[in-house]
Amino acid sequence: MVPVAGRALILGHNPAQDPDELRREIGVVFQAQSIDLKLTAAENLMHQGHLYGLRGAVLKKRIAEILDRVGLADRSKDKAETFSGGMQRRLELAKGLLHGPKVLLLDEPTTGLDPGARRDLWQYLRILREEEKVTTLVTTHLMEEAERCDRLVILNEGRVVALGTRAELKQEIGGDVIVLETKDPERLAGRIRTQFGIDTQVLETQVRMEREHGHRFVLDLVQSFPGEIDSVSISKPSLEDVFIRRTGHRFWTEGTQESFGRKESKR
Repeated sequence: MVPVAGRALILGHNPAQDPDELRREIGVVFQAQSIDLKLTAAENLMHQGHLYGLRGAVLKKRIAEILDRVGLADRSKDKAETFSGGMQRRLELAKGLLHGPKVLLLDEPTTGLDPGARRDLWQYLRILREEEKVTTLVTTHLMEEAERCDRLVILNEGRVVALGTRAELKQEIGGDVIVLETKDPERLAGRIRTQFGIDTQVLETQVRMEREHGHRFVLDLVQSFPGEIDSVSISKPSLEDVFIRRTGHRFWTEGTQESFGRKESKR
């Protein structure tokens, strides 16, 4: 797709003007499976290496190195169809890293993985950043994964609505976050706005607001609206709160993709 406006630079390359040179510098791990299940781990990487002009002893050495790095060295001659979901994902990662990219792009890399495999993948991404100095860009709709990123871009309907570090984004929340559970959230939200003059948001059966010294303000709320509040929660700002403030709806742990995170190398 050719961009209709704006410009993007990756490692100094403009993707629209110099795509071939850029492809040599980046690796990609797609959300959808791209490995051939009927080939062995080594064969999958052999074909990937050929796409980048790698041949002979150099390619064989690189395959051995990358399989060892992702913990598949002892399964190099096994067909990918015999691998678990986590192992197949590691093989996908090995494909993206085979040619030694400086930037790695991952589209929801933990899709379909169990909690243990998901944890292992993120541990390896941390090693890539800290030891291999690879800048990693990750798209995710999982809050716990967004929390692992050094910098975040929040997207809503294709537009950037927030950009910064976790700390910078959380600082925009005014004080504590108060969430009220109630049977008639629209009515309660309106009465709170009228009586206290503060902004409120309605999220399904909940009324959400931000307030300094929230633990004190909750007492005023309960006393002002007896019998209307079923439950109350108070918390410090989270990335989900930033997302709600910027988009007006939740950052679901399961659902549509809404966030884009980045793990930066320390170069």
